[in-house]
Amino acid sequence: MTGIYQTMNGIINAIITLKKEVEHLLQQLNMEQKEADLRALEVETEDVNFWMKPDAAKKTMQALSQIKNDVEPWRKLAARINDALELARLNDDGLAEELNQEVRELTALVEKMSIQALLSGAYDSENALLAIHAGAGGTDSQDWAQMLERMYLRWAEQSGYKVEIIERMEGEEAGIKSVTMSIKGSYAYGYLRSEQGVHRLVRLSPFDAANRRHTSFVKVELWPDIQGEIDLDINEKDLRIDTYRAGGAGGQHVQKNDTAVRITHLPTNIVVQCQSERSQNQNRERAMQILKSRLFELERQKKEAQLAELKGENINAEWGNQIRSYVLHPYQLVKDHRTNHEVGNTGAVLDGRLNDFMEAFLKSKIV
Repeated sequence: MTGIYQTMNGIINAIITLKKEVEHLLQQLNMEQKEADLRALEVETEDVNFWMKPDAAKKTMQALSQIKNDVEPWRKLAARINDALELARLNDDGLAEELNQEVRELTALVEKMSIQALLSGAYDSENALLAIHAGAGGTDSQDWAQMLERMYLRWAEQSGYKVEIIERMEGEEAGIKSVTMSIKGSYAYGYLRSEQGVHRLVRLSPFDAANRRHTSFVKVELWPDIQGEIDLDINEKDLRIDTYRAGGAGGQHVQKNDTAVRITHLPTNIVVQCQSERSQNQNRERAMQILKSRLFELERQKKEAQLAELKGENINAEWGNQIRSYVLHPYQLVKDHRTNHEVGNTGAVLDGRLNDFMEAFLKSKIV
């Protein structure tokens, strides 16, 4: 027999340990309350008059779907652990190899879901809007921005997320000046929270004839993509709306008409651009959704800062300090300065292997 546990008692103890770990996580997630909320919503949908108020009914169905998505995976995991424990307690040595395999799979699943348990913020389960802006450093910085764009596209692909490029501005010689993308999938915003801030690259510049070492900076911004759920009144007088032609790589026009839309929110000077949709109206509507997400996040950050000030906490809302450094010369190292997590395989990180950094960041937030 091949397996990680040679005796049935060892298998039983391993499953009991997993069971206790899941029970602890369920307490942390307040799953008992979520189960109660789920039952209450299900009862509400069974009322014969439920669809008499379509707007309210739609919101209830959305809430029901969200709670189900939270609860169901944990229900299935708990049931699977109980089934495995029941089989193990039959004390049939003929089941040992099969149960060893089940323990390995359950251990990996519990580890994965324990990380998701850290994603308990109000909007962690939402889609994400991620923007990359080249900083000081000219062509090197714009090339670095494009490298980061590729890194996040690869990470999204590996994680099963869908990506939509909302707006992209090419660099003059190489790279990009900026890009905004929508990353769609469960917990996209929660995982990507670790990425907002300034990313620093140290390398021998391919754009320097003398082959000198250069340092480049790129800023990454992030907002939850809360479509259709933000109740914000925006005064039309506070907006400046411009239209322009959506451009492709090399300055080629994707559309012959002015379909792309740029909205400037004058009180905050927030600028949102969208060129991904086919019509000007669609781009305007999407740009307004993004603007609402950004204003919503700005207000949330203000409230958090005020609360932190009341608590006497040290507040540092500056973007100036880098959160992560990527060193390609004179040695190879990617280091996150908030968690001290570091990796020597820079190629793998730039190819999208970011989960270790994201998990280290999430764990660092546990008080």
